[in-house]
Amino acid sequence: MPETRPQIPLAGQSLAALATALEDRSLPPVDRWNPTHCGDSAMRIASDGTWFHMGTPIPRPAIVHLFSTVLRREPDGSHVLVTPVEKLTIQVDVTPFRALALTSEGDGKNRSIGFEIDHADAVIAGPDHPLRFVAGEHGPEPRIVVRGGLEAQLARPVYYELADLALGEANDPPGLWSNGAFFAFPE
Repeated sequence: MPETRPQIPLAGQSLAALATALEDRSLPPVDRWNPTHCGDSAMRIASDGTWFHMGTPIPRPAIVHLFSTVLRREPDGSHVLVTPVEKLTIQVDVTPFRALALTSEGDGKNRSIGFEIDHADAVIAGPDHPLRFVAGEHGPEPRIVVRGGLEAQLARPVYYELADLALGEANDPPGLWSNGAFFAFPE
């Protein structure tokens, strides 16, 4: 059955309204489900965010959104789709999600930054959704924690917009505040 709850979008609302909507949202309690591993799902999430099943892109966004709600990252870093009765491995090329847009309100220590996430609800960077940078083939790759260790890689234009905000703040070290937390950029 397709997911019937629409994603909570970033566009068209203040970050305060987004925070309220996110507080009211409940997702399946995948962290409490511990069924026996059943095998492989024959699914893959490509680096561009496309979900595949048996090598074919999944064409229905509602189905992808439904699967994304039962996605979990295991302690060993692998990813699984989990329900109360089964657990299936899913291959993730880079990260399961992408941050496609951002909005910023305030400045300095009073800034909050929201990110639109493909196939998941928007998030507001802060202590529960930290920004981090990992070493990549072409330099630092910015990521934001979406939930339960699942991350979204920032699309290149979003990273450039974030870097522009950081340069405008002139913090030492370079970085940005969001929701009371400071996120330093790699030098």
